[in-house]
Amino acid sequence: MTSRTHLTIIVPTLNEERYVARTLICLSSDMNRFDYEILVVDGGSRDRTVAIVRDIAKGNPRIRLIHNEKRVQSAAVNLAVKLANPRSEVFIRADCHAEYPKNFVEVVYDALLETGASSVVVPMTTIGAGCRQIAIAAAQNSRLGNGGSLHRLGHKSLWVEHGHHAAFRREVFVAVGGYDESFTHNEDAEFDVRHLRAGGKIWMESKACLKYFPRGSFTQLAKQYFKYGTGRAKNYCKHRQRLNFRQLLPVIVMLICAASLIMSAFLPYFILVPVLYVVACLALGAMIGVQQRSLCAAGSGLAAVVMHMSWAIGFLTCLRFGRKAMNPFSNGSVSN
Repeated sequence: MTSRTHLTIIVPTLNEERYVARTLICLSSDMNRFDYEILVVDGGSRDRTVAIVRDIAKGNPRIRLIHNEKRVQSAAVNLAVKLANPRSEVFIRADCHAEYPKNFVEVVYDALLETGASSVVVPMTTIGAGCRQIAIAAAQNSRLGNGGSLHRLGHKSLWVEHGHHAAFRREVFVAVGGYDESFTHNEDAEFDVRHLRAGGKIWMESKACLKYFPRGSFTQLAKQYFKYGTGRAKNYCKHRQRLNFRQLLPVIVMLICAASLIMSAFLPYFILVPVLYVVACLALGAMIGVQQRSLCAAGSGLAAVVMHMSWAIGFLTCLRFGRKAMNPFSNGSVSN
C-alpha cells in the first residue's frame, strides 16, 4: 500500500469530563496504519470537557474541536460528516460514555472492508463502579432489562438490523440522508430503518465489543429511558415499522398495572397485579445478584422496573402528544 488510508473519527460530547480523555487516548493509539483525524463535536459542555479536549489536542494536532449549536448527537455526527476531510471515505462514530477495546478502529474498519457491509455495529457490555451503577449495569446486561437485544446480549459476528453504531461508508451515510436531527435519542435505530430500506447491509462485529458506562442514579436512568421510549415511538410513527414483542411488553405491563391500580379503588384485590410485577422483578434481580455473587447486582430488579416504566411512559406520551408535531418527510440533514 503506497499511502495510508484516511478516515475520520467522530466523537460527540456533552459534559463528558470523566470519560473524554480516556476515549481520545484510546482512539488515537495504534493508528500507524491510518492517516486519520478526530473531530470532537461538543454540544455546549458546562464542565471541563472542552478544556480537556483542547489540552490533549495540543499534543495531537489531528484532534479538532467543533462546536455543535444544536447540542444533540444526531446533529453532531451530521455536522462532522460535512466538515470531515474530503479524503475520508469511512468514518467511525465513538461515544465518550464507553471504554473501547485495543485496536477498535482497525477492527471495525477491517470488518467493513472484509464483509462488504455498508456499516458496522458493535455489541456492548455495561459495567458499573458504584453500587447503584452496578445494579443498573446488571439490569442492562440481562434479558430482564434489555429483552434480548442482540447488541446487548449477542457476542457473535453476524448480519443484523440494528446495533451500536461504529463505522460507516461515508457515501452511504450521505446518500441515505444522515441522522434525523429531530431525534434526540434512537437516531441510530431510525437511521437503520432508512439504511436497510435503501439496500444497506449492517454487520455486527463481536471482536469490537465495547464497555459502556451507565447512568449513576435511578433518576438519571429514568430520564434516559423515557427519552428512549419517546424515540422509539417517533420511529414507529415515522416509518410504521412493526414493533417486536420485547418493545411492546413494557407498554403492555405498564397499562395493565395502571388499569389495576385504578380498579383497586373498587376491588382492592387488583392491587396485587402491580405488586406481583414489582416482586417478580425484584426476585429476578436477586437471582442475577446470586449468579454474579454481588449484593449490588441484586438491585438490578429495581433498575429494571425503572427502565420498563420510564420507557413505556415515554413511548405512550410521544404517541399521545408528539405524533402531530412530527414531520414525516424529514429524513436527515446531511447533503453533499
